[in-house]
Amino acid sequence: MAIIAQDIVNQVATRLGVDQPTAETTVGTILSVIDHEAEGTKVDALFDKVPGSRDLAQRHDVMAADPNGGGGGLMNMLGSALGEKAGALLKGVSRLKEAGLTVEQIEQAGEQFFQQAKAAAGPDLVKEITDAVPGMASHLGA
Repeated sequence: MAIIAQDIVNQVATRLGVDQPTAETTVGTILSVIDHEAEGTKVDALFDKVPGSRDLAQRHDVMAADPNGGGGGLMNMLGSALGEKAGALLKGVSRLKEAGLTVEQIEQAGEQFFQQAKAAAGPDLVKEITDAVPGMASHLGA
């Protein structure tokens, strides 16, 4: 059975004990970070293997203006100053904190996401993606 993006959202909600909108924001944010940071066919391959993931990443685009109209704080300003490559991960972590997640919950969400991604797309592809994004392992439990 194929794993779809909603399955990952459900797993994250269960593991973290958060509601569906928070879990969706979490998974969408992680997917958006991957989309911006790990360019190329690896990302396309992951999105192709997890139906609904591209749409979720686009709805929670970390490089778009803050949907809540908030300033985003120092992490967002730093991310903007560093440019897209370094900025997406910092903005993603900042957005997850603004959604009310603790650092521990962010790491747990990342671990759950990457576990599901490996099941859907294979461990080699996921390793290529996480290796391409400096800091992903330390910030998102990859």
